[in-house]
Parts: sequence; C-alpha cells; structure tokens
Amino acid sequence: MADEIRVRYAPSPTGHLHIGNARTALFNYLYARNKGGKFIIRIEDTDVKRNIAGGEESQLKYLKWLGIEWDESIDVGGEYGPYRQTERLDLYRVHWQDLLDRGLAYRCYCTEEELEAEREEQMARGETPRYSGKHRDLSEEQRLAFEAEGRVASIRFRVPEDRTYTFDDIVKGNISFNTKEMGDFVIVKKDGIPTYNFAVAVDDYLMKISHVLRGEDHISNTPRQLMIYEALGWEPPLFGHMTLIVGENHKKLSKRDESVIQFIEQYDGLGYLPEAMFNFISLLGWSPEGEEEIYSQEELIRIFTSDRLSKSPAVFDTNKLAHLNNHYIKNADPKRIAALAIPHLQQAGRLPAELNEEEQAWAESLVALYQEQLVSASDIVGLSELFFRSDLELEAEAAQVLAEDTVPVVLSAFLAKIEGASEFNAAHIAVLIKEVQKETGNKGKALFMPIRVALTGQTHGRDLNATIALLGQNRVIERLKSQIKGA
Repeated sequence: MADEIRVRYAPSPTGHLHIGNARTALFNYLYARNKGGKFIIRIEDTDVKRNIAGGEESQLKYLKWLGIEWDESIDVGGEYGPYRQTERLDLYRVHWQDLLDRGLAYRCYCTEEELEAEREEQMARGETPRYSGKHRDLSEEQRLAFEAEGRVASIRFRVPEDRTYTFDDIVKGNISFNTKEMGDFVIVKKDGIPTYNFAVAVDDYLMKISHVLRGEDHISNTPRQLMIYEALGWEPPLFGHMTLIVGENHKKLSKRDESVIQFIEQYDGLGYLPEAMFNFISLLGWSPEGEEEIYSQEELIRIFTSDRLSKSPAVFDTNKLAHLNNHYIKNADPKRIAALAIPHLQQAGRLPAELNEEEQAWAESLVALYQEQLVSASDIVGLSELFFRSDLELEAEAAQVLAEDTVPVVLSAFLAKIEGASEFNAAHIAVLIKEVQKETGNKGKALFMPIRVALTGQTHGRDLNATIALLGQNRVIERLKSQIKGA
C-alpha cells in the first residue's frame, strides 16, 4: 500500500448525484483532507448502455456545488490518468491477457440462454445460482469449434476452490468469505469491456489508492477484487464499508421512494444551501464527539476520523435537514437568500420575469421578512401568499377577532391615519399605530390584532409594521375599507 493517503470517488454517469453517492464522495473527501492526502474522482463509464447524456457533467457540477474539490480527475488531470475508464481499455487488456496467459482466467463461450437454463436448474434444486465452470477447461479443439459457430467469448476469472478470503474492514472489523458458493466470474464481457470488479481493482492499484471507502452494498464485491489483487501479485488497499442510509421507516432508501428528496440537484432547485447539505450529509453515518450538529466544512475536515463511522444504518432525518437548512438560511446574507427565493416567486407567476429597480427592492424586502422562517428558498411562495391575493380568506380564529365590538373604531381610526400618511414605511407605520392607540384607548391585542387580521387574514405573522409597509398604501386602504364595510 502506498505511503500517501489516496482515496477516490468513482461515479458511473448513469444518473444524477444521489444522496448516497454524495455521502461516499463527501466522506472520502473529508478523510483525504483530514489526513493531508489526495482525493481523486474517476469516472466508471464502462456500462455504456446505461450512461445518460450529461450524467458525467451533472455529477461533477453538484459535487462542486456541495463544496467538494478534488486533486485529480478528468477535468484537472493528474499523473495516474486517464481518469475515465473507457479511455483505459489498453491498460486493462495488458492485465487480463496476463491472467489468461497464466491460466488464472479463461475464455467462456456459453450463450445467455445456456447460462439462464443453468441458473434455473440450480434454483429448482434449491441451490445458490452460480456458474458451473463448464468451459473452465476447454480443449483447443473445443474452443475453435465454438468460434467456428460464431460464438464470442467472455473472459472468466478462475476462482480458487474452497478458499477463505478475509479482510479487516475499517468500519465493520473482520469479514470473511469462502469461495465454495462462488462461481467463476466474468472479468471481460463479450464486447471487450471489463466488468466492474476487474476494472476497479486494476484502477485502484494503478492509481495507488490506499483506502477504499464505499457503501456496504459493495461488501460482496470485495472478495472478488481481493482475488484479482492476489492473482496479479498486488497489495490491496484498505477497505471500509459505510452502512446503508435508511428512511425514517428504517427501510433502505430507495430511489423510487418519493417521500424523500434524494438527488442533490433537486435540493439545489428548491433553494437549499450547499453548506447545509454538506453539514447534513456528513452526519449520515458518522458522528462527532459531543452533541453539536452545526459544523463548517473546515471544522468537519479537522475532526473527521474513520473510527467515528457508524456501524448502524444512517437514518435520513428530514426534520434534522430542515432544521439545519433553516439555521444556515437564517444566518446567511439576505441578498443571497433573495437571489435564491425570487426566481421561485417568478416561476409561480407572482413576480414578472424581469424586475425593475423598485420591484427588485420590494422583492428583496419581502424575502427578508420571511428569511427566518424559510426551510428552503422555495418556501417563500407559500409563506408570502397574502401579498399576492386580491381577496383575503379569514382563518376561523381571525373571523372571531373581527367580531369584537371595538374593531370598527380601531380600523376606522387606522384607515384615517393611512389615508393621510405622507410617507409609508415601517418606522412611520409604527408611529401611526401608536397614535391610534392614544385616540381610541385600545392597546395590546385589542389594537394590533384587528389591524393584522384585517390586512392579512391571519392572527399570527411576521413583523406587523414591515408587513404593512410591503403591502403598500393603496392595498392597505383597500383592505381596511373592505373590512370596515363588511363589519
């Protein structure tokens, strides 16, 4: 194993950045930075049929959005490239040919139909399906006969019989596998493309990867990769398998589960902050000492250690994510939050696509009014609805407020003040309400509640003076007159 700490995240461009993959990247990044090592991104694109247009770009874009930086990859280069698997085929060919030459791998001419029939027969007998090894020891004559039929061979690795492979997992401790239930596995498909387990072992060795931190769904791949390392005479890296991420129902997070937003792109679209997502994801299967949950990236790099990786499934707690993102939004620059929130108001048709200077200032003030309440920037649409309604819907409690005997006096006095106001801002509105208090003798709830309900339809809300100022003088006059008329 190399002296330098070198870890990697190796996405397939078959989809967008999922929360589980983002965690793998983030933990590798934190581990590398904590140890003063290197973080590498390698694109594993050999499953050509499943690759999607823009998948590679999307992965990198949202890793950068999260605040993750890398030392080597397709975009920054490095001395161990290429960093895209389909550009490394010549490297793989050297090593699979070596295995063939030494009899540690062989050509298999079985058709898919033959393999499927074999699997069905084994299952009917109650056996674990595995390749029987029927083409393990073909003669040259048999091999040539298959090729004369037009059959194309895959290459299978010759699995040692009744061998136990053991590795000390960074997270889970000692793990052992026996080869009794393992069939010879394919290392090169019929199209000449190496399979995952072969390519990843070759890549990790040639790129001098020292530690492989990945999800526990890869545990079953590890013995196959250890066999490749052994056959090629290489020392394997250290492996660590992180526990699954489960939903609040404690079932494995499924991409089909629509109760949890699972792609980083979606969180960006909703107006979550990358530093909140970084903080949240870092706590999915890793825990610092103490009870604190709010950490900057710099703090996480400083305190991240592999011995704090959890042995229990990580629960995706949507309430914790909401709490964290709200914390970061509350403490963010209002202009930054406005820039995230205003497009949502525009998409909802609440604001014009192009804002003039006055409209921009008003929109920024509106977002600032609700900033402390936002879980995501997109929440502004629902929270600010009262500013865009032509009519008010009164909550039941609000209707009771307007039924009080003193309400008409308070609203009429306030209407007169508003109609005569020469300036209209929060500070001046506070002065006007104070004057209404003196004139009518109403104070506290008897003063503020009728005004709030008449103008917003709600008994609770944001700062009343700021709300009134944002509603604007004309709309305030209109709503007051409507409520006085209906009283």
